[in-house]
Amino acid sequence: MRGVAWVAVAVVFLSGSSALAAPDRRDPLPEKMRKERQTLDKLKDAIKEKKQKSEEAQRKETSVLQELEEADQRIKRRREELAQVNVTLRGKDREIAETTTSLRRLRERIAHREGAIRSRLRVMYMEGPNGQVKLLLASSGYHDFQARLASLRWIARREFRLLEGHRADRVRFEVTEVHLRSVRTEIQGHQQEIAAKLEAVKNERTNKDRLLARVRGEKVMYVKAVEELEKSAQRIEGLLRDFEARRKASAPVQPAPGREGLARLKGRLGWPTEGDVVALFGRQKHPKFDTYVQRKGVEIRAGHGTVIRSVSDGVVAFADWMRGYGLLAIVDHGEGLFSLYAHASKLLVNVGDSVRGRQPIGEIGDTGLTGESTLYFELRHGGEALDPLAWLPQRR
Repeated sequence: MRGVAWVAVAVVFLSGSSALAAPDRRDPLPEKMRKERQTLDKLKDAIKEKKQKSEEAQRKETSVLQELEEADQRIKRRREELAQVNVTLRGKDREIAETTTSLRRLRERIAHREGAIRSRLRVMYMEGPNGQVKLLLASSGYHDFQARLASLRWIARREFRLLEGHRADRVRFEVTEVHLRSVRTEIQGHQQEIAAKLEAVKNERTNKDRLLARVRGEKVMYVKAVEELEKSAQRIEGLLRDFEARRKASAPVQPAPGREGLARLKGRLGWPTEGDVVALFGRQKHPKFDTYVQRKGVEIRAGHGTVIRSVSDGVVAFADWMRGYGLLAIVDHGEGLFSLYAHASKLLVNVGDSVRGRQPIGEIGDTGLTGESTLYFELRHGGEALDPLAWLPQRR
């Protein structure tokens, strides 16, 4: 008992000693951790804010030509969707026409059969209920009886087929009418879809026009677009060098050119499209910003969808998007001569295709750094830009 009491006293004494000594040995670590955590949280918030500002700045510095290209691709998709709905609608229109013709023919056939049935009913009424029996009884002999009986059977089969045909025509007429109403309902749905697609194209076109207006109206945007366009032009020059090098490597022994060489084509190339030349080759001054641009080709204005044709025989070396140029096709005519066709709405050829002079290779559009339907056309020889009008025949 004394031992237990002693232990209890010792425990109390030690506990009291610890409690008394605690204030003197307080650990400052939790307080430091709390302050460091607060500092870390503030630092994280600052990093997040700077990151958001950096991303916003990067968005503001997005390539002008890239924005235009993305807008063009959206417009192209919308137009393709619209074209597909129009194709479906034209198919439904044909179906309506065919169904209407079927209904007209059924109506005529039903009317004809009903007329025949009414005529037969009038005859039967006039003959009375025993008309057929009287006809048989009036036979002059056995053979006459058999002949009259065969005739009556034939008439009965004919009348049965007439009635069955009339009944079937009525069923087909009703089914066709139901189908016609269904197709008309579908057409209304397609017309609404077309209206929605047209509105989507209009909205995308409006967005691009706003961006183009900024490029034309703000010098900073204009200069930036021109700089980016120059980078695309340099990329094209690099592609042309690569095309020529590959062509030479694949055919190390070059055939000798004609007696007049490349000059034989001067003034004899076919025009790439119909339309009016609205921008000439050479150094051009901006009317508002007092800056100059060296234009390496010409612009030809024509209606959207007008055919683009290869100016001479050759092989398609490039057919894809190019920033600032929109949908671009490049044709290798040999002897270092290349033709470039930009701003297309659609390309009808692929890389590696052989084309003939005057062959359609695309359709005019408004893709790239342009706000209207135009074809930007270049001729290059050995990397040097040629004035296309000197190589195309004069128009009368």
